Amino acid sequence: MNQLTCDVAIAGAGVGGIAAALAVARAGHRAILTEETDWIGGQFTSQAVPPDEHGWIERFGCTATYREFRQRVRTYYRAHYPLLPEHRENPRLNPGNGWVSPLCHEPRVALAVLESMLAPHVAAGRIQILRQNRVIEVLAAGTDRVGGFITRDLQQGVETAIHSRFVLDATENGDLLPLAGIEHVTGAEARADTGEPSAPELAAPDNVQAFSVCFVLEELAGENHVIPRPARYDYWRNYVPQLTPPWPGPLLGWAGLNPRTMQQMRYNFDPHREKPGLFSGLWAFRRIIDRAQFEPGFFRSDVCLVNWPMIDYMEGAIHTCTEEQRLARIADARQLSLSMVHWLQTEAPRPDGGTGWPGLRLRGDLLGTADGLAKAPYIRESRRIRALRTIREQDVSAKFRPGDLLAERYDDSVGIGYYRIDLHPSSGGDNYIDVPSLPFRIPLGALIPVRATNFLPAAKNIGTTHLTNGCYRLHPVEWNIGEAAGELAAFCLERNTRPHDVAANRPTVAAFQERLTRGGFELAWPENLTLDDGDPHAHAR
Repeated sequence: MNQLTCDVAIAGAGVGGIAAALAVARAGHRAILTEETDWIGGQFTSQAVPPDEHGWIERFGCTATYREFRQRVRTYYRAHYPLLPEHRENPRLNPGNGWVSPLCHEPRVALAVLESMLAPHVAAGRIQILRQNRVIEVLAAGTDRVGGFITRDLQQGVETAIHSRFVLDATENGDLLPLAGIEHVTGAEARADTGEPSAPELAAPDNVQAFSVCFVLEELAGENHVIPRPARYDYWRNYVPQLTPPWPGPLLGWAGLNPRTMQQMRYNFDPHREKPGLFSGLWAFRRIIDRAQFEPGFFRSDVCLVNWPMIDYMEGAIHTCTEEQRLARIADARQLSLSMVHWLQTEAPRPDGGTGWPGLRLRGDLLGTADGLAKAPYIRESRRIRALRTIREQDVSAKFRPGDLLAERYDDSVGIGYYRIDLHPSSGGDNYIDVPSLPFRIPLGALIPVRATNFLPAAKNIGTTHLTNGCYRLHPVEWNIGEAAGELAAFCLERNTRPHDVAANRPTVAAFQERLTRGGFELAWPENLTLDDGDPHAHAR
């Protein structure tokens, strides 16, 4: 078995893991970062989801390094792509003009940017990345401490023991929590446990938001790119989700429910006639290349990222099952996504009265895959630590803070974010929960487990609930969480102290917050916040 040592071992090189590694390295410490796929970047890359962001993001509401990432994406397009002059000079360039986000871009571009951000620290030896490595065991180092973890190379089977002073879990599903014996929660908590008015009466550990396997399409009219009929096509073609309230028909169809009103609606889809603009249609929804912004003829088509309700897999959670079941459910979710592609190509009703767009072509080359689907499923809900502080519905929901512009003003804030309380249909049969929240803070206490002293969450696995996870789960917030966890580990290493001791001492919290502020963190929203930079409540899914 290989043996490695470092100051901070980080499992998962997704959004939070990368931000954590950057924080550790710039403080002069050494981090080892592991990743199950061959692409770092998580939601941005292997899951293929452009960033979901609030309406203030161009001015404030994220860390300086997240802002640097966004700027580097735009710089990459300006440097390497034949943009038309008016778009090249646009300071708010949105390569795809997708209406879900002010910055819709290709996963491969995000990958290139993230690799470039890590590269100087990799060259200096402060960051080491082990790709295609899965954590299989956590090393014990006493009752309340961990000593690192063991990974297995998924290609060659070689195992590596990584010994470290701190361990950060930035995996997509909070995979280290059960391995390390960290007290944690899955699914929905009971109302009596959290005091949340909208929580169920009984806990439901298996009731988790749907996950999705995304894909990328272009449309080449007059050509035939129909994929073979997927093995599970008949099942998914006739599948009607068993939800409360009921879904209005087969999942593979244009009929759906408005997530906020639960009223029936019909989705629009037309690759040739959709105009840019909010809620214009599914083709422009998460479009990652708008060919009209580039020199004529450079792109044969727009490029559309599909992360739509029709590919939400809600047939079972992947946190509370066996490894065999987990792999089977992910494989079935891939069949659902391939079935959606085939349906779009052959049976989907068109606005002109015809059926199917045979010219729709999977662009797996943009995702680094042979089957045309994303490398990894898009995860909306993780296992979550039992933390010193749990963020509850009544802390962030607009409904329970009437007249207030902001969520709970935690005095131990380590960052800020905004998103609606947005839960997709779940494995427990719940339909959408999508209600207004308020711009919120990220409390330090939510990053600290109740017991373990050198283990920190660095992604969607902090002390939220099933409900509040719905607004703390998106790209800018996960980046902030990971970066704060990395900074906290570095702070504790330098002071030879524990996260619990930091949280328990108000002057020490203040010293840590001063460090964060110097590092480009924003810890509080303006008290006079207005929506003059675009309505963040209008963001889509």
